[in-house]
Amino acid sequence: MNTQVEAFMGIPEQAVAGKKTGISPPHESAALHVSGEATYTDDIPELQGTLHCALGLSQKAHARIVSIDLDPVRKAPGVVAILTADDIPGENNCGPVLHDDPLLADQLVQYIGQPVFAVVAESHDAARRAARMAVIQYEDRPAVLTPQQAKAEQAAVLPPMRLQRGDPAAAIAAAPHRVAGTFECNGQEQFYLEGQISYAVPKEGHGVHVWCSTQHPSEMQALIAHALGWHSHQVLVECRRMGGGFGGKESQSALFACVSAICATRLNRPVKLRLDRDDDFLITGKRHGFYYEYEAGFDDAGRILGVKLDMTLRAGFSADLSEAVATRAVCHFDNAYYVPDVEIAAMCGKTNTQSNTAFRGFGGPQGALMMEVLMDMIGRKLGRDALDIRRVNFYGIGERNTTPYGQLVVDNILDPLVDELEASSDYRARRKEVHAFNRSSAILKKGLALTPVKFGISFNVPAFNQAGALVHVYRDGSVLVNHGGTEMGQGLNTKVAQVTAMELGIDLHHVRVTATDTSKIANTSATAASTGSDLNGKAAQDAALKIRRRLAKFAAKRWGGSAESIVFADNVVLVNGHRLPFPEVVDAAYWSQVQLWSEGFYATPGIRWDKQTMSGKPFYYFAYGAAVSEVLVDTLTGEWKLLRADLLHDVGQSINPAIDIGQVEGAFIQGMGWLTTEELCWNQDGRLTTHAPSTYKIPAVSDCPADFRVKLFDNRNVKDTIHRSKAVGEPPLLLPFSVFNAIRDAVASLGDYRDEPVLNAPATPEAILNAIMELSGRDAS
Repeated sequence: MNTQVEAFMGIPEQAVAGKKTGISPPHESAALHVSGEATYTDDIPELQGTLHCALGLSQKAHARIVSIDLDPVRKAPGVVAILTADDIPGENNCGPVLHDDPLLADQLVQYIGQPVFAVVAESHDAARRAARMAVIQYEDRPAVLTPQQAKAEQAAVLPPMRLQRGDPAAAIAAAPHRVAGTFECNGQEQFYLEGQISYAVPKEGHGVHVWCSTQHPSEMQALIAHALGWHSHQVLVECRRMGGGFGGKESQSALFACVSAICATRLNRPVKLRLDRDDDFLITGKRHGFYYEYEAGFDDAGRILGVKLDMTLRAGFSADLSEAVATRAVCHFDNAYYVPDVEIAAMCGKTNTQSNTAFRGFGGPQGALMMEVLMDMIGRKLGRDALDIRRVNFYGIGERNTTPYGQLVVDNILDPLVDELEASSDYRARRKEVHAFNRSSAILKKGLALTPVKFGISFNVPAFNQAGALVHVYRDGSVLVNHGGTEMGQGLNTKVAQVTAMELGIDLHHVRVTATDTSKIANTSATAASTGSDLNGKAAQDAALKIRRRLAKFAAKRWGGSAESIVFADNVVLVNGHRLPFPEVVDAAYWSQVQLWSEGFYATPGIRWDKQTMSGKPFYYFAYGAAVSEVLVDTLTGEWKLLRADLLHDVGQSINPAIDIGQVEGAFIQGMGWLTTEELCWNQDGRLTTHAPSTYKIPAVSDCPADFRVKLFDNRNVKDTIHRSKAVGEPPLLLPFSVFNAIRDAVASLGDYRDEPVLNAPATPEAILNAIMELSGRDAS
């Protein structure tokens, strides 16, 4: 690329010649992953004297503890200590927002699986066996187990929220056509490969070092300090990498971090708390399930005139992050479409189940899913292709471009993106082929759907949109980077290293990114909301740029020329006709007392949100995408197969295309699992019965389509993000709406597309078969 183009792209000219972004070096830990050498928290060599902790869990969904006999636990082999709520020296709370989430239950239990006590033993196995020996007497209380029941009883963990624009009731009443009804989508287990784990080691002078698998080290630090009655500077939390997080380790790693730290400091011995998969399922929260009541009015062209939507979340027993999840759902209901008159209500229903939490998409998928289901409903109601309905409702450019919460959509690429996908996927021809196939096939039915995505990027709380980084340049020219984000396999450290290498004009192998550590970068935000690269990449760029400017100023003084004319590229510094190795310039700068390390900081500009009026500019920009999915459904069994998927996704100007494509592919399959195979079931007592891989089915290799076409849309972020890239973690999780709608399309073909199938998410084979039987029964009557 020439320098004029690079300058237009916002890339500093000095770094151009040694381009390190927009290419696809392997993930920085790829070799370690495949060789088994990557160190996760449980792989850290245990110090001498390490003890192991397990948790005793409630067996009632809602009850008062009448008595608890822990003598059998104390007498169990290997037991060293037992801790209850009374033994917590500070605050008995791990709630990230409200103080309503006890570390250990005290007199009242609110779901089956809630920790009541902690047992510390000489081995992991001894602790787990002992934890099951307690004898607890309960006095049952009424339990709320579904969002519908919570809605009926007005049981909520937070005040309800409501957004309104215009007069939707009048618009619906005056509309030529209307649809109304209810819909449900279930939750989803994060199913990170590495379970929840913390390893706490007491330090001298009332300190503690906690290695924790967490997306939010600073929050862990603060909550541990509160639980111990200490100050934050006495607590060090470190995370080199996680074996997956998906939001499940944003707030909910706190219970395990706090309990391990309390045990370690009380006993003055290292303590590890590692959950097995069943206990992880039973204790921790999942993606929020939603119950919807909707009503929409539209004209003969399918253009929406007004919508009223009421959403009830399964929040669980405490607030956790439910307010933010509900807000995201409200702000993403519109998805890619302009809705002139709309009312959206959301209630965080209190249920006596696990306290639900963050999960990739953070409410956005649940909000947008309802809109995409509505689009297909309108298409069938009018006898038109749903893609045509979508197109007439797309946000416009210069008009029809304000969201229900008042933000202008200024970067709209929906039309060109969908145009490209429609053409590349042969959507129109395949639609005709699907109809022809279904007319000739009595048992097997095909379905086809194209669904778009518009996803907002940023934390709604402005203060969370900040990040820091430290960059050290050593005398041999090697570089060490530390930042506040956490690596969970998504490639954040790789992208940060690429950004740093480009700023300094050196090869990527000269840059090393170290473990996230609260003693290095303080007051960090969670690695969540798809902001990891946006925030931490900018912070690392800022730090590296400061060092480069110092080196340029020094080099101009030493070898002549102007600092502005100096180029850093290909591991050399070009200065006044000299071609000097980067390490030589660095070492010379050291002897001239030039600072070779720097801090960097970045804060996203322009974010504002008023939660009282549900209005503002909560997103810095939007990421876009679209997908076409074709499925084959067996109407005798409800079994189905994804035959082909075409994905086109907008990541702006990609820093690492291979990593971004991997994120798109993974998000698509994970979202498909949520909508089809992954079913959370609680029995009448409130016990989660799907708490292991034997009963909870995440997608496997055989569920991936044989024909899987993934492409990045050629685009450049209009906002000044890191190298004009866009976030990629969460937005593509909405692409498999096309799979769910394609299944509904196949079922609807049984009634010649005249009637709407009753099919909620997840569309398991049982649910599909029930929908087929209900639709067939409707036709028979």
